[in-house]
This record gives sequence, structure tokens and C-alpha cells, in this order.
Amino acid sequence: MSETQKHTKPNVPNLRFPGFEGEWEERRLGECCSGFDYGMNAASKSYDGVNGYIRITDIDEHTNEFRKEGIVSPDAVIDEIYRVRENDILFARTGASTGKTYIYKSQDGRLYFAGFLIRANVFNWADSRFVFYQTQIKRYAKWVQIMSMRSGQPGINSQEYASFQVNLPELNEQKKVASFIALLDQRISLQIKLIDHYESLIRAIILRSQSSTSRRKVYLHEILNERKELNEQGYDICSVSVSKGVVNQVEYLGRSFAAKETAHYHVVHKGDIVYTKSPTGEFPYGIIKQSYLDAPVAVSPLYGVYEPIDYLTGVYLHHFFCSPQNAKNYLHKLIQKGAKNTINITNQHFLDNYISIPESDTLQSTVAIIETLSKRVDLEKEFLSLFIEQKAYLMSNMFI
Repeated sequence: MSETQKHTKPNVPNLRFPGFEGEWEERRLGECCSGFDYGMNAASKSYDGVNGYIRITDIDEHTNEFRKEGIVSPDAVIDEIYRVRENDILFARTGASTGKTYIYKSQDGRLYFAGFLIRANVFNWADSRFVFYQTQIKRYAKWVQIMSMRSGQPGINSQEYASFQVNLPELNEQKKVASFIALLDQRISLQIKLIDHYESLIRAIILRSQSSTSRRKVYLHEILNERKELNEQGYDICSVSVSKGVVNQVEYLGRSFAAKETAHYHVVHKGDIVYTKSPTGEFPYGIIKQSYLDAPVAVSPLYGVYEPIDYLTGVYLHHFFCSPQNAKNYLHKLIQKGAKNTINITNQHFLDNYISIPESDTLQSTVAIIETLSKRVDLEKEFLSLFIEQKAYLMSNMFI
């Protein structure tokens, strides 16, 4: 045996269940699966609530649960080749979702897949979940990144997906590993549903407070004052996100996007309300968040920063404007969109509309309940982060 052969690293993972031995075999996805078919195209007018129709937007990257958004008319002529069957794997083939995958588990009714997806059938000598989890490891993510950077429009075709290399142990080990990771996926899915439950309770409390007899109409200029303090002290630069609120740019985004000189940035104190003035997802006119950071920070001079008349009012406004509909209803009367979809609104004009807010005694009890639920949401989100980190560690060590 040569020295090169002696020092060749065996094709085995770092972590392995007891009782399994031998090296894993290198295969291409095309050797493990058949099909790699492109999906069907259907006009939206053919949707009527009968048959399921999974689209590229229906793939959830954390839970891999199908969210039924589209449907196909019974009058539409549908070739059975477009039908998804149990254990089929779907690949997103274009756009920002390129590389995302989904494994289908049988549900009631028929389900078909759309034109921006590719469907593969896993052969019975391989475990479909194990093959699917091969598309969740870092090596696959790097491969997708390389493949997607070849042109201006990200995309991976069926032949390219079929060429991706996977590593397979014997079938019993595949099933053991896949079942273990699937249990963790189920726990992550449950955790997300738990968070959604508590957040829906907060939304319900806000909605109920809007219909209560103990409420009053107030203009925001009555309960918010613009803070005009500039960043002369050189505070940390923060961004504002839909899910995280006011957050440190480096910690949240991995780098700073601030200008070299930040003395003209706006200072934000704990409890302040920040309005971003830029369209984001479900918030076409920008997002409105309260800062819960203990220390003062600075934000872009494009943002509006406001001090509430009291902390309770700030908390209520934060959760009121967490609703995309509430934010849109309040802002659309004030906003003038400029070229390139920019939002033209002064910091003072932002305060010129009104909302309903509970009377003082009701506001105190309402905010107390909201804050209790918010703390529970934060705790459950910490658990979710731990589960996701645990899965990432196991995926990087139980697969090759």
C-alpha cells in the first residue's frame, strides 16, 4: 500500500450510530432518483379549490411543510406526470428560491407541481428522507451557490440537479439517520407553531382593544415627539427588521452598512419608536418598531425616531404596527411614492394621522398581557434557535 493510500481519509461521517461500519458510497442524484421532470404551467383563473397545486413559493425552508396556496380546476386537462406522489422530492429551479427542496408526504386529495419546480422519484433501494437531507447540508448549499452564480438569473436545470454527488451508507443506516433528523424537524415545526400561537394571541388582543368601548382616537403627534438627537457620541449602528425590531447591524447582517461618518445619524433610546420609510415584504410603506435595547444606538438619518409620552404607549404602538394591515391603513393616506418606489414623507408628517388606543386604565392592563406574551415568544424563539443550531451541528457531522 502506498503512503497516499495510507493517509486517504475514509468516506465516513464524524458521528455515526453504533453497529454500522464500512465506508459510504459516492453516488449522483441521478443514480438515486428517476424523473427529474419539469412541472406544469396553469393560469390562475383555473384555480377553484379542488386539487392541490404546489408552487415555488410553497416551499418552507425550515419546516418543509407544504402550505396549500394554489389549486387546479377539475376542468383543466392535467397529465398525471405532474402529480406528486409520496416521497417525491421537489427542487426549485429558478429565481431567489433556486436550490430549495421539499419532500412530499401523502395528504388528502391530489397534488400537482408547478413549472418552476423539478420533481424526482427516489428509487426503493435508497431512503427518500435520507436523500432529501443530502440537500440540507453545507456542501449542497455551496454547490447551489456556485451553480447559481453562472449567470444574471439564478437557475439550476434537471440535468445539473441529477449530477449532484451524494454519499450513501447501506439502507438500514440511511433509515436510522433520516428518522433521527426527522424527529428534530418535527420538534422545530412544533416550536414554530407554538410561536405562531402566542403571536396570534397578541394580534387578537390588539384587535379586541380596537373594538373596545374603552378607547379613544389620538393623532400620533399627541403621543409621539420626534427625537432629533444626533450621533455625536458614536453609538453602535443598528438596523430595523420585521422579525427582530431594532438590531445591531453587525450582529444581525454580519457587517455594517453605515457611512464612514455617522455623526449625522439619529440616536435611538430604549422605548423609542423608529419608522424606517422603506418598503419591506408585507409592509409596502415601511415598518414601525419600538427599541428594546438597553443602551442608546444610532440609525440611518433616513429613519424617523420618536419618543412616546410613556413606555406603555410605545409598547402598544409597537404591537399595533406589527400588523401589516394596521401599518398600511395608517400610512397609505400620508405616503407619496417617488421614483424607484421611494417613499416621500417627512418625519413630522408621519405623525399626522390617527389611530384608536385604549384609555389609560385599559391600556395598562392590555400592555401587561401583551408584554407577558411577548416574553414567552422571546423565550420560545430562543428554544427554536437552539433546535436549529442543534440540527445544523448534526447535519454537518452525520452526513458527508
